[in-house]
Amino acid sequence: MDYHNFKGKPIPHIKMTPDMGINDLVEIFASTGYNGRQLGEAAKLYCKMIEDGATICLTVSGAMTPVGFGGLFKTLIERGFVDWMISTGANVYHEDHFAWGLPVKQGHFDVDDMILYDKDIVRIRDVYIKGTETLLAQDKITEQMAKSGFDSPFTTAEFSNAMGKYTKKKSKYPQKSFVVSAYDYDVPVYISTLKDSSLALDLVRHRLKNKIFNLDFVREIIEQAAIVYHAKKMGIVELGGGVPKNTAQQTGPILDQILDFGHGGQNYIIQITDARPDTGGLSGATLQEGKSWGKIKDSREDVVTVYADTTIAFPIMCLYALSNEKPRKPKRLYKKLGQYYKNLEEIYFKKH
Repeated sequence: MDYHNFKGKPIPHIKMTPDMGINDLVEIFASTGYNGRQLGEAAKLYCKMIEDGATICLTVSGAMTPVGFGGLFKTLIERGFVDWMISTGANVYHEDHFAWGLPVKQGHFDVDDMILYDKDIVRIRDVYIKGTETLLAQDKITEQMAKSGFDSPFTTAEFSNAMGKYTKKKSKYPQKSFVVSAYDYDVPVYISTLKDSSLALDLVRHRLKNKIFNLDFVREIIEQAAIVYHAKKMGIVELGGGVPKNTAQQTGPILDQILDFGHGGQNYIIQITDARPDTGGLSGATLQEGKSWGKIKDSREDVVTVYADTTIAFPIMCLYALSNEKPRKPKRLYKKLGQYYKNLEEIYFKKH
């Protein structure tokens, strides 16, 4: 669109009343300016993705599950609003605490960490986790889960699927795990940096006993590209940036730069981030910049970046979608990955 004119909407003189709901709030955001406007537009774009039947990838960086965001991910999965995920290992690892009833509590950020260390308290900003009661207990659970299986090359989606199956069967509160819901709804959960997390640390003792974990990371990125290739329309909701963001967006270059398919990348991307674009890091790189790499089809439409704290902006966006969109039939991509891979392989060799 050409924005080089004076045809925009009038800025309202905002009025709020006690009976207003989430729709009213998002409309206020969308009609203002700055990041409030961006948040309003992001919420509406998310609804557009859902209505258009887009295959939606949720990427999660940082540690969102220790503050309870796994419950949001679970809800979106079960409503059919998230079809596959790319997460840090931390989010999968810490989510399991809730399913097994391991203590995670509010703490404070203005503390003496020397004292916390002596009291066996681990801190993530203002969230407290017990060292022995929670982390060591979780390590034993994950280690036990990984004791059998994984004897042949595997992907992190297969690792997460096995974890969801184990947690559903063994844990006290399986309903408190988005990984279990992902297992139930066949939502692939890829862990972009498995070795950079406690999940990998929990494999150390097995490896010292000569159990080899052979991660097939190349099959993994081919599967991810195959998901994008088979989608009628494709969108990403990015919480933060980091490796999960790049993993989802590099599907475009895989299809174009490597396989020469001329695909063009994503139809829609929403990013919520506090990273700046001028430092050269991928976390802050604009979505428009991704067009030069073939990561997105159109740099002018259906891309929204919200510069805000994810813990504030994402629940608003979620509630707006839940309030306005009917549940979608799950795409159950996990069960289709093998066929998607074979299709991509056949198409490539026909072209070459």
